[in-house]
Amino acid sequence: MSETYSKGSHYKKYMVAFGILALLSIILAVGLGPVSVSPLTVLQILTSKLPFLHDVVEMSWQARDENIILSLRLPRVLLGMIVGASLAVTGVTLQALVRNKLADPFILGVSSGASATATLGMLFGAFSFLGSYYLPISAFIGSFIVIILVYSLARVNGRINITQLLLSGVAINLIMEAITRLITLSAPNALGIHNATFWMAGSLAGAKWAYLTLPLLVMLICMTILLIQNRALNTLLLGDETAETLGFNVRFMQKLLIVIASLLTGVTIAVSGAIGFVGLMVPHMTRLIVGSDHKKVLPVSALIGGILVVWTDVAARMVIAPEELPIGVLTAIVGGPFFIWLLKRRKN
Repeated sequence: MSETYSKGSHYKKYMVAFGILALLSIILAVGLGPVSVSPLTVLQILTSKLPFLHDVVEMSWQARDENIILSLRLPRVLLGMIVGASLAVTGVTLQALVRNKLADPFILGVSSGASATATLGMLFGAFSFLGSYYLPISAFIGSFIVIILVYSLARVNGRINITQLLLSGVAINLIMEAITRLITLSAPNALGIHNATFWMAGSLAGAKWAYLTLPLLVMLICMTILLIQNRALNTLLLGDETAETLGFNVRFMQKLLIVIASLLTGVTIAVSGAIGFVGLMVPHMTRLIVGSDHKKVLPVSALIGGILVVWTDVAARMVIAPEELPIGVLTAIVGGPFFIWLLKRRKN
């Protein structure tokens, strides 16, 4: 009890610290690449674009640096922050839904479901009738179907069985990956296969300013809803019967969490491909820092998730420069052992 209180009492300090760390990460990450730009220059360029400081900052940098920062790297870094925050919040949402800290959109096959339908839309235009947002909508459909399947299969006598949950997630994940591979191999051209394969491995390459609006809007709306329902999320961890006894509509909350997790996963997959294990690692680390109250876990997880994806992306584009590694490869290298450690810790 005292430990939880201690963690909660330092919540504001953690929020300020991670907020500052997120801003520093953006400034430093934007300057890193084949053409390095100093943090001071980055700060001057960004400051010069602020409405009230435009005339105060004297231009002492090259036009090339400004073009690299504003057109190429800044939208990519900001997209990384949004994607990381969305993945972390999705992890928190799924863990509240199934009442288990091992839940993650990648492990439960939700990402694979979103990838399958998104790939179908990308290579064959199956959802082109949905207009310019066909990719996120198609990914949402896939993730929604998989969450329903896994959640249904994992319920034994009205309760979530962890063994059933993991086995169902693995089975659905394998099925969806097989479907995705079949769709990819049936692509009408080799370039489509290459682009789809690289995209499915997770990447922020090709990020544009236009890509930021929808995922940011969806993330903010979902985060707001979850924060409003933070007491219900806390109560769900105690079990369905306890939550109903305390006056919460469990069925409604379950449906709401399924929609939110599907929406976040679908939109994130659409702009970045499948990036695994962020939704598993970040909520767990956050709970070690601020405790298990969702009012604190959600915003801190969003900040840590954004920071993690931004620096993983920096590593992905610098490890074998000028070539790039998919972000999903690096997160899997770290996340796989982390998942094994969690399983071992749970067993002990």
